[in-house]
Amino acid sequence: MNLLLSNTSKEPIYEQIKRQIKEAVLRGELREGDLLPSIRQLARDLRISVITTKRAYDELEKEGLVVSVVGKGSFIAGHNPSFLKEQRLKAIEEQLVRVVKECRALGLGLEDIKTMIEILYGEER
Repeated sequence: MNLLLSNTSKEPIYEQIKRQIKEAVLRGELREGDLLPSIRQLARDLRISVITTKRAYDELEKEGLVVSVVGKGSFIAGHNPSFLKEQRLKAIEEQLVRVVKECRALGLGLEDIKTMIEILYGEER
């Protein structure tokens, strides 16, 4: 598992870990039953605090994405891909609400927003 962390991001490190593990599950890189690195090993690999990695794993477990087995480690839980997708869509929707409010404050209309999105979407190809 290859996680990339940014110290300059406003997103806390444990959230970056959570997000990247969720994304790996959605892409099929991590599957049900896959063993995650131990909390200590991940902390060592990423050169971060064990507390940070534990928090990320604990939150993933609360969300039902990870199952921890004492003495064996943390594993990707059986999950429903449509549930994970729905979570991501909800996050996108929340971001779009903020963007639309900002656009309205600047006096931009729907067509302006559509044009911006089309341009940005085309740049990602």
